[in-house]
This record gives sequence, structure tokens and C-alpha cells, in this order.
Amino acid sequence: MKKLIVASFILFGLAGCATVPMADDNQDAAAKKFAVASDKSGLYIFRNESMGAGVTMDVLLDGKPVGQTVAKTYIYKEVEPGKHSITSKSENTDTIEVDAKPGTLVYVWQEVKMGVLYARTKLSVVGDYQGKNGVRESKLIAVK
Repeated sequence: MKKLIVASFILFGLAGCATVPMADDNQDAAAKKFAVASDKSGLYIFRNESMGAGVTMDVLLDGKPVGQTVAKTYIYKEVEPGKHSITSKSENTDTIEVDAKPGTLVYVWQEVKMGVLYARTKLSVVGDYQGKNGVRESKLIAVK
């Protein structure tokens, strides 16, 4: 058991082992203006923790892959207003449904939890303040 705990800490402590395609600095800066057209909705999925830095997590929007996150990254997607399903896959799968209103921004925190053999994931809708701060602490990934 002690070896499993040590192995878990090593796994969660790895930094820089996993990479994902990143957006350029101009795209990151534009997304951090936190603006969306009045007939669209903006969706941010952010992972602002360092825990599980070496672990990628798949993200799906309405059942379609949009990218993978690693520590201190976020995904931004402009979507049609209405209900949308966001899924995060790791050791487990977590899905959350959001109702995006026209001209608004939705922030979803992709939390990293300790798993048995791999990092686990938990999605939560958060408010404007926590969402903007989490995005500001992170870098934009290139989405599909």
C-alpha cells in the first residue's frame, strides 16, 4: 500500500511530461477579454491546478472531442445558445450539462482528484469571479 501511495504522488507530481497543442499568444489574449457576441455563448473549460500536471484529460463537447487539457490550460469554444453537454475523461468519466444563454459566458472547472492508478476528474460550473481567475491562471489550448 505504501508503494502505491508513493507511486501516486510521483504520478501527480510529474510536470511537463504531457503536452497538448497550444494556441498562440494572440488567441489566448483575445479569449481572456471575456467577450462574446450577443447571439452566441462563450464556454470556458479550465484546469488551473498543478496537481496531475503530467496527465492529459480528454474533453468532449456534445459528444465530440474538442481537445485535451493538462495542468494550467483551458479550452474556449463559442457555441450556439442552449443546452450543451461537457464530458471529461480520465480514470473516470464525468459529464455536466450547461444551459448557455445568448451573450453570456459559462465557466466549467475541470478539477483533478487523486485516483487509484491515474488522476480522476470532476466538472463543476463556477461563477464569473472564480471562472475568470481560473482562466487567467491558465493558457489556451488549440481546439478541434
